[in-house]
Amino acid sequence: MVNLDKSVIAKLKREGKVYEILVNSENALEFRKGKSVSMGDVIVTDEIFYDAKKGTKASENELKRIFGTDDKTEICKIIIKEGAVPLTAELMRKELDAKRKQIVNLIHRNVVDPKTGKPHPPQRIDNAITEVKVKIDENKSAEQQVQDVIDQIRKIIPIKFEVREISVKILPQYTGRAFPIIKQFGKLLGENWQNDGSLLASVEIPAGIQEEFEIVLNKIVKGTAETKIVKTK
Repeated sequence: MVNLDKSVIAKLKREGKVYEILVNSENALEFRKGKSVSMGDVIVTDEIFYDAKKGTKASENELKRIFGTDDKTEICKIIIKEGAVPLTAELMRKELDAKRKQIVNLIHRNVVDPKTGKPHPPQRIDNAITEVKVKIDENKSAEQQVQDVIDQIRKIIPIKFEVREISVKILPQYTGRAFPIIKQFGKLLGENWQNDGSLLASVEIPAGIQEEFEIVLNKIVKGTAETKIVKTK
């Protein structure tokens, strides 16, 4: 079980009453994300309280009625997944840092500098976030925040959303290894297998990852890939 000194109180309100349990903040967060974590590493005890600080335990009959089970460990899981789990200051910082990196990566992959047609380097995007003092919201996903962040940083760096259709030609000896990579990077629009075994494919990808796509692909095909931008949108 978790050390009591390192625990926080997770809470869930149902039918007008609050149910509380003692948990390890970091492990509870990992459990909420769907990762495999032993409940012994998440909860201090499987007791459910009305008031954890006072030690006021919830009625067992009421728990079964409210949660549909008398298995306290299962009730703890419900409280963690559906309730509020406070984050320690250190964990909050780690979560915000990780979310910021996700946002930077999403912007890097999906937008370009309209002047050059190339993606902004991640560091430039990160610096812009700092300069305009963007506040990352710990309660929203990176995907939910990326548009708002773009709207703020485009005040100081030019940004254009762009999707590109890329035609790709792969020599016969490399098609087996290269074809999965092509599909992995974007939406396959078409494939045309030639009589000699070579492949002509068309793939739609975010403009920001074209360079990465070509680098990865050419490592596999020994620099023989032929790529061309067919159109942009």
